[in-house]
Amino acid sequence: MEQRIGAILAMNGALFYVAIAVVLAALLAYLAVTRSRDPLSIDKARALMGSLDIEAFRNLVDPEEEAFLRSSLPPDQFRTIQRERAWAALSYVRTLSCIALEFSRFGQAARRSQDPHAAELGRQITAGAIRLRLGALEATGRLFVTASFPDFPQRCPHSLFDQYARSTGLLLHYSTLDRARKMHA
Repeated sequence: MEQRIGAILAMNGALFYVAIAVVLAALLAYLAVTRSRDPLSIDKARALMGSLDIEAFRNLVDPEEEAFLRSSLPPDQFRTIQRERAWAALSYVRTLSCIALEFSRFGQAARRSQDPHAAELGRQITAGAIRLRLGALEATGRLFVTASFPDFPQRCPHSLFDQYARSTGLLLHYSTLDRARKMHA
């Protein structure tokens, strides 16, 4: 009798996990279909770029600004402000991560272009977006450490800013190519 109950419970557990897997698969399929229907345009990527105040973000993670605050404020006030700066910088990193996702989506669409130059730029945009997303992930970890332990000096994510500049440059180059192609068509 006990073996039978154990077998029934094991079977119910397995059915539970199968049901969860089916629901997750349906959700992922739904997301894939809705994303594929979402029109990709360079305008959406540009709008996201315009929503990011990169200079304000740089200021929040500037080591010189941190050193100034550390020397000017009492330790408890410095820690409070440093935590606030880290949380504010995290919101910029989340925006950068969203921008990287949009760049990647646009790059994937551009890779399918019949124009070899546009397809190559699409490949470069996608690769840059992946590097930007990874940089945002690394910056997120560092900023969480800074928010948790504000006395530890933080490192400025120069590579994140550099990758953002390269990615936006590629996107602008694609825009220029696209305009030139439309003028000659």
